[in-house]
Amino acid sequence: MNTTLPLFPLSSHILPGGRMALRIFEPRYVRMVKKACAENSGFGICMLNPYGDKEKNEHIYPLGSYVEVVDFELLDDGLLGITVEASRVFEIKSVETEPDELRVGQVQWLNDWEDITISTDDEDMKAMSEQLQEIYERYPEFRKIYAELKLDDPLWVMFRWLELLPIKATQKQTFLRNKNVVDMFNFLTQVRTVGLTG
Repeated sequence: MNTTLPLFPLSSHILPGGRMALRIFEPRYVRMVKKACAENSGFGICMLNPYGDKEKNEHIYPLGSYVEVVDFELLDDGLLGITVEASRVFEIKSVETEPDELRVGQVQWLNDWEDITISTDDEDMKAMSEQLQEIYERYPEFRKIYAELKLDDPLWVMFRWLELLPIKATQKQTFLRNKNVVDMFNFLTQVRTVGLTG
C-alpha cells in the first residue's frame, strides 16, 4: 500500500540515522514544514536528478528518505531553520504537483537493511569510525546537530560517509536499492582513502 508524502528535493541527501540542518524560505516548503509539525508527521527528502524533466517530475531520483523535524528556530535573517532526522527509505511511485508547486509523491516503503556483516573490530571499519569522529571534531557545526554519534554502529558510520563524500547520486541510489552492506563497505573504504589522500 502506498503512502502520500510531500517531497523536498535537494542536491544532497540524508540517509537513515542522519540529521540535516535546513533553511526554509520558499512558501511551499514553509507550508510543508508547518503542516508536518502541526500533525506530528514528516516529509520526504530526495535527490535532484539534473538530467530529468522537471515538467514531468522526472527531476527527482526515485529513492528518498523520510524525515521528521527534531528542532527548529527563527534565524537571524528571519528565515525558518529546522533540523531533521531520517528514519526510513522509500521509493517514489508517482508525483503530483500542487498549485504552489509543492511536489507530493505516492511512495512505497523499502524494507530495512539486513543484519550487518561488518565487524566493528575490522581495521578498515575502525579507521572509518575514527576518521568520521575527526571530521565532526573539526567541523562542530555538523557535530552539534547530533544528540550522539553512533560510531560503534557500522551501518550508521557508513551512511554518514555516504552523505559526506562527493559520490554520484546514481551510486547512492544503487546502494540504497541493493542493500549490500559488504559492497558498500568495500566501495567506501576505497573512495574514502582516495578522497582523504588525493
